[in-house]
Amino acid sequence: MRKNSVKNTRINGEVRRVLAETIRGEIKDPRISPWTSVVSVEVAPDLKSCKAWISVLGDEEARKATLEGLRSAEGFLKNRIAKVINLRNTPEITFILDQSIEYGVSMSRRIDEVIAGDDENARNREDVEAQEDTHS
Repeated sequence: MRKNSVKNTRINGEVRRVLAETIRGEIKDPRISPWTSVVSVEVAPDLKSCKAWISVLGDEEARKATLEGLRSAEGFLKNRIAKVINLRNTPEITFILDQSIEYGVSMSRRIDEVIAGDDENARNREDVEAQEDTHS
């Protein structure tokens, strides 16, 4: 099976769905943040390994604790994948921290701050122009 085959893409999507549902609903580990998302999954063509990119909204401590919790629940997650998806091999899961969602939230916040600053500057300019008109 090629890396980008339709079958591999479908397996990636199914594994991602099962991981997300299981992390959200079935794992009761308090270390795992409720703001955890499975961003992407890449299952190797031989179905022996799987990389799962995880995004955690929160501080560095929450990210580390969530990653630790997911690594300790790896056996449970692998068992869940084996039950839900009928694969020849159940892949070993490697969790990778992905900060793209947090980066996007941060950039959106910065953009909002710049827009608010621009609006404030525009109001200040209008006030100055109005004062100059009354003094003329």
